Amino acid sequence: MEHSRDNSNGKNQPRIGKYRWIILSLVFFATTINYLDRQVISLLKDDYLQPVFGWTESDYGLVVGVFQLSYAVGMLCVGRFVDKIGTKLGYAISLTVWSLAAIGHAFARRTIDFAVARGLLGVSEAGNFPAAVKSVAEWFPKKERALATGIFNSGTNIGAILAPLTVPLMAVSWGWQWAFIVTGAIGFIWLIFWMLIYEIPSNQKRLSKEEFDYIHSDKDEVIEETGESRKVSWLTVLGKRQAWAFAVGKFITDPVWWFYLFWLPSFLYSQYGISKTGLALPIALVFCITTVGSIFGGWLSGYFIKKGWVVNKARRVSMLVFALLPLPVVFAQALGQYSMWFAVLIVGIAAAAHQAWGANLMTTVSDMFPKHAVASVMGLGGMVGGISGFLMSQGVGWLLDYYRNNNSIETGYYVIFLLCGTAYIIAWTLFNILAPKMKRVEF
Repeated sequence: MEHSRDNSNGKNQPRIGKYRWIILSLVFFATTINYLDRQVISLLKDDYLQPVFGWTESDYGLVVGVFQLSYAVGMLCVGRFVDKIGTKLGYAISLTVWSLAAIGHAFARRTIDFAVARGLLGVSEAGNFPAAVKSVAEWFPKKERALATGIFNSGTNIGAILAPLTVPLMAVSWGWQWAFIVTGAIGFIWLIFWMLIYEIPSNQKRLSKEEFDYIHSDKDEVIEETGESRKVSWLTVLGKRQAWAFAVGKFITDPVWWFYLFWLPSFLYSQYGISKTGLALPIALVFCITTVGSIFGGWLSGYFIKKGWVVNKARRVSMLVFALLPLPVVFAQALGQYSMWFAVLIVGIAAAAHQAWGANLMTTVSDMFPKHAVASVMGLGGMVGGISGFLMSQGVGWLLDYYRNNNSIETGYYVIFLLCGTAYIIAWTLFNILAPKMKRVEF
C-alpha cells in the first residue's frame, strides 16, 4: 500500500487525518444494532410474550439464560474465528447470522421455538465485541483505544434507548412479530456500508501516510498488517495471568449489565406499575446517562495517558473510580419509595459506571496482548462473562419467584442490587492481584 498523500496543512505539524473515526462509526452502529436486537424480548415480555407462551419469571429466566449460554459458547468460538479469517469477513458473517436469528423470533409458535431462535441469536451476536475490539486495536494507538472503545460501547446504550421508544409502538401497531422482523432487518443496511468501507489500515487506499504512522506509533507493538492468521493455542492463552485477570473481571461484572438490560423493565413495571409504553422515558433516561458514562470512561484513561501517565496506571486508576461509583445502587430500592425517579437516577449512574468500567477493561486486552490474539482473548473473557450471566439470570428468576410467592418481591430486588453495587470493587481487587503491572504478553 502507498501512504504518500501529502496531508500537510502548511505548518510544521502535519494533519493526521480522521479516517479511523469513520471506521469507528461503523463499529458503533453495529453495536447499536446488536443491542437493539437483544433488547426486544424484555420489552415484549409482560404484555405480549408471557400471555402467548404462559411464562413465569423462571421461564423467562430460562429463555434469557439460553441466549446467555449460547452467547458464552459463541464467544469462545467466534473470537478465534474472527482472528483466523479477519475482522472484515468475521464481523460481516456474525451480523448476517444474528440479523436472521432476530427475524426468526417472529415465527416462534412454542416456547422451544423461541428458545432455539434465542440460542442462535446468542451464538451469532457473540461476534460483535471480539470483532469490535479487534477493529479498535487495528485502527487506534493505545492512547485513543479506551476512548474509541467507550464510543463504540455506547452503542449498547443507544440501542437500549431506541428499543423502548420503538418496539412497543411497533407491537401495538403491527403485532409483536413485526417488532422482531423490523429490528432484525436493519442489520442488512449496515452490512452494505461495512463491506464497502472496511479494510485493515495497510489495505485502505483512502488512508494517509500520516494517519497510518499515527495509528502505529506505539513503540512496544509490532505492526501486524498482513491479515494472515497466527495460531495461538488455548493452553498458551490460559497460561497467562493477564488472560485470567480479564476473564475474572468479566465473570464478576458482566452479570450486572445483563440484569440491567433484561430485568430493568420488569423491575420498573412490577415496583411502580407503569405501563409498557410508559417505560420508554425512564429506560431512555437510564441509558442516556449510561451513554455519557461509556464515553467519559474511555476518555478518562486516555486523558491520563496524554498527561504523561503510563498506560498501566491510567487504566488502573480509571477502573478504580468506576468500581466505586456503583455502590449507591444498593439504596435504589429505599430511595425509590420516595420517587421512582430517584431509583431511575441511581440505576442510571450505576449502569454508566459499568460501561465506563467495561470500556477500560476491554481495552486492557489490546494493552496486554498482541493484535493477532485480541479477538481470541476477548472471546475467552466473553465466554466466562456469558456463563456468569446465565447463572445470574437463573438466580434472578428463582429469587424473584420465591419472594413474589411470599409477597415480598422488594426484598428480592434489594438482594440483587446489593450484588450489583459491590461487584466492581471485588473485580478490581482481583484484577490487580492477577495482573499487577499489566505486563505485555508476547507469544
